[in-house]
Amino acid sequence: MTNPKLRDELSEQLCRAVLSLESIEECYQFFEDICTVSELKALSQRLEVARMLDAKHTYDDIVARTGASTATISRVKRCLNYGADGYTLVLERLHAKQDEK
Repeated sequence: MTNPKLRDELSEQLCRAVLSLESIEECYQFFEDICTVSELKALSQRLEVARMLDAKHTYDDIVARTGASTATISRVKRCLNYGADGYTLVLERLHAKQDEK
């Protein structure tokens, strides 16, 4: 269940925009325009932290691979354990796509 405080017309528009993208190249184009380089890197880093936590890597391994702070790792872990299950949903779908290859 998503946080109702996040739901508004502008957030809905952003979600629809992301869902309209049809390729990796389109994603790069959109995210390059809508995010700063550091914002995009931070989002990418958090997803990798989530993947590594899900795969039971240690904090030390995660820091070494991603450069994420222990605070970021803890926040992602809290989301995995008590969040809206967005990371879990995406990770499961990425695993399923990987298995198809």
